[in-house]
Amino acid sequence: MIIHVDMDAFYASVEIRDNPALIGKPVVVGGSPSGRGVISAASYEARKFGIHSAMPSREALRKCTSIVFVKSRMSHYAAVSRQIRQIFFEFTSLVEPLALDEAFLDVSGCQRLFGTAPEIARKIKTKILAETGLVASAGVAPNKFLAKVASDLHKPDGLTIVAPEEIQTFLDPLPISRVWGIGPKTQKKFTRLGVHTISQLRMLDLNVLHSQLGDGAQHFYNLARGIDGRPVVPDRIAKSVSHEHTFPTDIYDNEVLFAWLHELADLVGRRLRRHDIFSKTVQLKLRYDDFETITRRKTIAATHSTRTLFETTKQLLLGIDRQSRGVRLIGLGTANLSRSEPTQLSLFDQEDKNKQSRVDEISDSIRDKFGQASLNRGSNLEHEIRLRPDPRIGDDSC
Repeated sequence: MIIHVDMDAFYASVEIRDNPALIGKPVVVGGSPSGRGVISAASYEARKFGIHSAMPSREALRKCTSIVFVKSRMSHYAAVSRQIRQIFFEFTSLVEPLALDEAFLDVSGCQRLFGTAPEIARKIKTKILAETGLVASAGVAPNKFLAKVASDLHKPDGLTIVAPEEIQTFLDPLPISRVWGIGPKTQKKFTRLGVHTISQLRMLDLNVLHSQLGDGAQHFYNLARGIDGRPVVPDRIAKSVSHEHTFPTDIYDNEVLFAWLHELADLVGRRLRRHDIFSKTVQLKLRYDDFETITRRKTIAATHSTRTLFETTKQLLLGIDRQSRGVRLIGLGTANLSRSEPTQLSLFDQEDKNKQSRVDEISDSIRDKFGQASLNRGSNLEHEIRLRPDPRIGDDSC
């Protein structure tokens, strides 16, 4: 049996736990509404006003004028997440984290020690509350898909159990939006077919699904029947590592963008090095002032060097003809990750690699001890330069 544990409004709940004065108030974690902030998490009190993650902070403030904004503390949430993960390992070694606030646990082999899967889920929820003061919801089911759906049904503090003989009874009444992979576009296709529930999806012939969805047909056919053969995979390598930044004012100056790329390269490189992971694909993301978003990527020799990440994205940025368009968001991402580093370098390349590795090692050590803000590169001073005027507007100075 599989358990999916999902922390309820995790970031917001941590902030409320740490500051009891926030109890009962509509709390959101995210950027300020005075700029271009975005909501990362919302307490259940805030959700009553229709506020949710990824919503612009200004819109959230319009929905609830008494909302309380709290700045994100990702390193703190990560530390709490590690504490929760240790609780999981007390029951099973088969733990597959999905994010800081959720994980799959395979408890098939430990039920003689700790009781049935539902009993283990209750013990985990109780232990998390006792040791962290936080509330979790859990779903218990024969596979990952069902466990994930179950954990989300009765939040907060939910526990939903799907027995093997009750799979179809559990799934059939649910809306098709509960099926992984059915987003707004796919949902419109099903709506045209008169399909709104998983029961109606299950009644569709596989050939009809193929005609509408192509290669994805078998996926939806299986999930509508509760079929999901994927195992719980502990300690998996992430598919990607990225960071991005939204500017309070549109940026037109490449030097400012370079400075931010350097900082993003620092953040991404440090995360890769912390987990001893190397990237073979580097991606640049830009969002313009009209919200058009573009990406550029390049395949390189496997690396986790800050300098290499920066230089690669800098060249990608220089290759884009922005035509004087303002940039509201910039991001640096890595993909095609592995634990294998490049081999067979020339003597000079190896010397340069060793030098950069030493620089990264020292900077990581300083930041681990004194915090991310304790060390800055000279180029980061560009963050503070006076923003140049929009080049599309004439200069009236004499």
